Amino acid sequence: QVQLVESGGDLVQPGGSLRLSCAVLGSTVNSYTMSWIRQAPGKGLEWVSAINSHGDSTFYAESVKGRFTISRDNADNALLLQMGSLKPEDAAVYFCAAGWRYDYWGQGAQVTVSS
Repeated sequence: QVQLVESGGDLVQPGGSLRLSCAVLGSTVNSYTMSWIRQAPGKGLEWVSAINSHGDSTFYAESVKGRFTISRDNADNALLLQMGSLKPEDAAVYFCAAGWRYDYWGQGAQVTVSS
């Protein structure tokens, strides 16, 4: 059974940075295409970023391109999302998902961007 556990959510000021982590339990992070998906209050799910299982291709939504970086920590078996130049519209619950069909989901990490 694959479990994903996000951490790192916090309150940050506009323009600030934050790093989210998603620990993969019961499997390895390099077994799947891994994605970050977010949901802002009162809105639907928005795909943010993905990294393929080989770790050599990354993909970003236009809204975060150039500000967010997805990566893997194979030693810690975790997916990471480095977020910079944060905007109020980045505030959301951030979920990590494993599999190209988003077969497994974490419980989410709350990111609040406010002064």
